[in-house]
Amino acid sequence: MPRVVDPVERRRELAEAVWRVIRRDGLEQASVRNVAREAGLSMGSLRHYFDSQGKLLAFALNMVIERIERRISALGPQPDPRRRAELVLAELLPMDAERQAENEVWLAFTARAQVDPELRPLRDHGYDVLAAGCRQIVQDLLGAGAADPEVETQAERLHALVDGLAVHAATRPDRNSPERLAALIARHLDDLTAR
Repeated sequence: MPRVVDPVERRRELAEAVWRVIRRDGLEQASVRNVAREAGLSMGSLRHYFDSQGKLLAFALNMVIERIERRISALGPQPDPRRRAELVLAELLPMDAERQAENEVWLAFTARAQVDPELRPLRDHGYDVLAAGCRQIVQDLLGAGAADPEVETQAERLHALVDGLAVHAATRPDRNSPERLAALIARHLDDLTAR
């Protein structure tokens, strides 16, 4: 009797194969052929789930966003806005192997989106979601309304800090440990809430 394949699970496995190829060989090597080989499938089998390389890459990028959103949703409510901010921001940074993989893949796709119009909408969506999340964190911490000009300024600073730390951690993980990232975030939140 043939094995029944869960299409949702298979698509996830293929996206993870894309991630492995990207992390090992670079985004330019994430061809349908190389990803199929990495996943142990024929190209025809892969094309059953994704009919183009663009759709495969877009799915792999979207999976980064979905995984982060799922982890943040699982945090649940926190009575202390400062603690909630630390927990949420930790989900955005490479604090463990899973988040390190997501960070490296996200950065590779972000660079590729500069020259690949198919990836730009997803890149822009990820950027917008992060910007909105930073704005919400700042609003919660300052107890300010959305119209307060300080909220926008501080949200942009927080967004820039998170982006910068993600790049630093990918570029020099030896100098940007999870403990250091957490300490820098804590210091920024201290400064923000001391206003």
